Amino acid sequence: MKIERLVTMANDIATFFAVEPDHATAVHGVRDHITRFWDPAMRRQIRTYLDEGGEGLHPLAREAVAGLEVSAGNPA
Repeated sequence: MKIERLVTMANDIATFFAVEPDHATAVHGVRDHITRFWDPAMRRQIRTYLDEGGEGLHPLAREAVAGLEVSAGNPA
């Protein structure tokens, strides 16, 4: 999947959870959503993107993606 689409999706999720008054709960919500609904290749791809700078990612998405546990596997 194109990284631009993944960034948009991650930012949309972060925007949804941004109204959560508890920051830790918001981060957990974004991370949980990505973990539950994105396939492993998508998670590896967004994590790699963040590791390379993560330009354009919403701050909440950045924090959530930074905490993703991604398994080694075939590159996305």
